[in-house]
Amino acid sequence: MISKKMEGLVKGSSVIRAMFEEGRQMAEKYGEENVFDFSLGNPNVPAPADVNSAIIDIVKNTDSVRLHGYMSNIGHDGVRSAVADSLNRRFGTSYDKSNIVMTVGAAGGLNVVFRAVLNPGDEVIAFAPYFGEYNNYVANYDGKMVIITPDTEMFQPNLAEFERKITDKTACVIVNSPNNPTGVIYSKDTLDRLGEILEKKQKEYNRTIYLVTDEPYRELAYDGAVVPWVPDSYRNTIVGYSYSKSLSLPGERIGYLAVPSSVDGFAELMSALGVATRILGFVNAPSLMQFVIEKCVDCVTDVSFYERNRNTLYEGLTKFGFSCMKPEGAFYLFLKSPIDDEKEFVSMAKKYNILMVPGSTFMCPGYVRIAYCVSYETVKGSLPGFEKLAGELGLI
Repeated sequence: MISKKMEGLVKGSSVIRAMFEEGRQMAEKYGEENVFDFSLGNPNVPAPADVNSAIIDIVKNTDSVRLHGYMSNIGHDGVRSAVADSLNRRFGTSYDKSNIVMTVGAAGGLNVVFRAVLNPGDEVIAFAPYFGEYNNYVANYDGKMVIITPDTEMFQPNLAEFERKITDKTACVIVNSPNNPTGVIYSKDTLDRLGEILEKKQKEYNRTIYLVTDEPYRELAYDGAVVPWVPDSYRNTIVGYSYSKSLSLPGERIGYLAVPSSVDGFAELMSALGVATRILGFVNAPSLMQFVIEKCVDCVTDVSFYERNRNTLYEGLTKFGFSCMKPEGAFYLFLKSPIDDEKEFVSMAKKYNILMVPGSTFMCPGYVRIAYCVSYETVKGSLPGFEKLAGELGLI
C-alpha cells in the first residue's frame, strides 16, 4: 500500500507529462509528422558541439576513480570555482567556490533549498502563473504555498497583493524569469520594488525571508532583452540554475545554487544545503556532467532557432484572431483561450492533432501554454490546424 499523501499525488500527476505520453501515442497512430505536440519543454535544439567534445575528452583523459567517484556533497571544487568565475565575469559578483552548490538540475536545487530552510507550516509565496511542480516541492517539506493572483495584462508580479499576503510565517518567495509559462521577463523596477517590500517585511516580522529565483531560461531572451540579476535587487536571494535549457541537457540533470555571502546565516545555510543534498538521496550532482560544465560553463544554445519559432507562431496565431503576448524569453507562448473553459479549448485542438497545456496547470485558468521548443517543421505544420480551429471558433 502506498501512503495517503502519495495517493493524492498519483491522482493529480503532472498534466504536462500525461499530455506528453498522449502525444507519443498519437504519433504512433497518425505519424510523428502529423502530430503537433507543444506540451513539454523538451529542447529540440541539439546541445552545443563543445558539450559532446568535452564528454569524449573527459572520459578519455580523466582518471576513472576521480571521474566516477564521490566528491563533496556540494560538488567538485574546480567545477564550483568555474561556475563562480563565470558569474563574476557576467554579473560583476565576487563569488568563489564557497558560494556554489552543484545540484541535480533546478528541481533538485529547489528541493534542497526547501529542505534546508522550511519548518512545517512555513509559507512560500509564488506569483501565478508558475510551474505547478512548485506546489509539490513545497508540500514535500510540509510547507504551505501562498499564491499571488496573476496580472493578466502584463504578467508582471502583482506586488500590491504580494505585500498584503506576507506574514510572520513567510519563509521563501519564488520568482521565475524569464517565466514559464508566459515568456515574460520581470523588469528591474519590479524586482527592486519586490526587494524593498521584502526588506520592510523582514524588519516588521524580525525574520529572514529568502527570495529563491528559479532561472533555467536565463540565457533565452530575444530582441536584445536583458534578464536582470536578481541578487542585485535583494540581499537574501538564492539563485537556482539549470543547464537543461541553455545547453539542451534536460535529461542530464545538472545545475547549481549560487548563494551570496551577504545572505543571513550564510555559513549555516551552506552547511544545510550540503546536508540536504545528501539526505534527500541525491548525494551529489552527476560527476561526469559536473566536469562537462567546468569545460563548457560559458557555452549557450542557439537562441535564433527558438526566435524563429516564436516569430512564426506568434505571427500565425495573431493573424488567425488568437490573443497572446509576444514572449520576451524562454520558449513558451501563453495564449488566451477564446472560450471560457480552456480545457475544452485544449480538447478541441486535439481534433487537429495539436497538443497544448491548460493554464490551470500553472494556476492561471483561461489560458493555454504552447511550448515552441520543437522543430520548425512542427511549428509550420501546425498552422493549418490552428487556422481551422480559429474558423471553428468564429475568430476568422
